[in-house]
Amino acid sequence: MDGESVGTERELVGARVVLRPATAADIPALAAIRRTPQVYLRWRGGPDPAAAVAEDLAESGESLVVLYQGAVAGYIQWDEESEPDYRHAGIDLYLDPALHGRGLGADAVRTLARHLIEDRGHHRLVIDPAADNAAAIRCYAKVGFRPVGIMRGYERGADGQWHDGLLMDLLAADLTEE
Repeated sequence: MDGESVGTERELVGARVVLRPATAADIPALAAIRRTPQVYLRWRGGPDPAAAVAEDLAESGESLVVLYQGAVAGYIQWDEESEPDYRHAGIDLYLDPALHGRGLGADAVRTLARHLIEDRGHHRLVIDPAADNAAAIRCYAKVGFRPVGIMRGYERGADGQWHDGLLMDLLAADLTEE
């Protein structure tokens, strides 16, 4: 990401979720979600989830909170490669496991993807779930992401071992509506 990119300064309204810029006031709610075993398995964060969330807010390209029925339901971030010949954006997210299976993840990803395509001018988006995260892969496929390939030994897991990731991408024409 180049240091001159204009961020997401407004709320993005989806069919069921709202995405808004994350603030320090969101750290306790996001840290509680990060502490859940399902999210910690994928996002980790050491012994202090609040510090990990604060670091995410400071270091990620753009940090957004996923709101569902007015409450913090998760976190979604994006960054972009602005080099004209390689221009694209990447997305990462987590949701409160108590809300899994309701289509909120797909709505959040679709809402952000629409913003990145329509407002930011990206023609291609990428996302890289763990290769064994079948639920996330199904979620992203609902939005139009397609598998590109396995990235072997892509990330170190909480168990200290290297695990594969799945690179998925979406071209603007592939974005599906709910």
